[in-house]
Amino acid sequence: MSLKELRAELRALADPRQAEVLMSFFKTGPGQYGEGDRFLGIRVPVQRAVAKKHTGIPLGDVKKLLGSPLHEERLVALMILIEKYNGADDAGRNEIITLYLASTHDINNWDLVDLSAPQLLGRHLHGCSAKPLKKLARSSSLWERRIALLSTYYFIKKGEYDLTLELAEQLLGDGHDLIHKAAGWMLREVGKRDMEAERLFLDKHAAAMPRTMLRYAIERFPEKLRRSYMKK
Repeated sequence: MSLKELRAELRALADPRQAEVLMSFFKTGPGQYGEGDRFLGIRVPVQRAVAKKHTGIPLGDVKKLLGSPLHEERLVALMILIEKYNGADDAGRNEIITLYLASTHDINNWDLVDLSAPQLLGRHLHGCSAKPLKKLARSSSLWERRIALLSTYYFIKKGEYDLTLELAEQLLGDGHDLIHKAAGWMLREVGKRDMEAERLFLDKHAAAMPRTMLRYAIERFPEKLRRSYMKK
């Protein structure tokens, strides 16, 4: 199927009322993190079904889709990239990751990041150099910093926590709520697998952590322990 057919299928599924809800949910107003983003109003499971039907489209067309002003087209593009990566050889995977890193300005809302970063960049860099993630964590781009953090989710699932803890420490002073939430979430995921590792981090940094980051990190702790950390 062609890119034109894919886009026509998505437009046929559009729901203007749902689009209005999504525009509010993803903070698309002036000055908000998703300012100017446009939605068709298609639910994620439906988008996933469309993506699976179109995984054979050329990578060049996926690049065009990823550059779309429509949120759902960018999300479907990332879903297709994941499917392509799963079936690609080493050269094909390198090409996909090169495209991904060249397109971070289009991976510009938290759902786009959270869907793609662990399954693409995190998976690709696991067992290799962490320099690309450390570089992204220093970026002036909110979304690149979140990509760095969420990519480490793949490492966490493999029982490796050092990079997550390093980046969370590096981003303690970050000014954006979406980074606080991402770092806290990743710390919580570390704690689900290794409570001691998370608590060592918290014992050292809790007093300096943004409160949102800390609340996310300790969400699953017993109430008494949560209160003791929130007092730091």
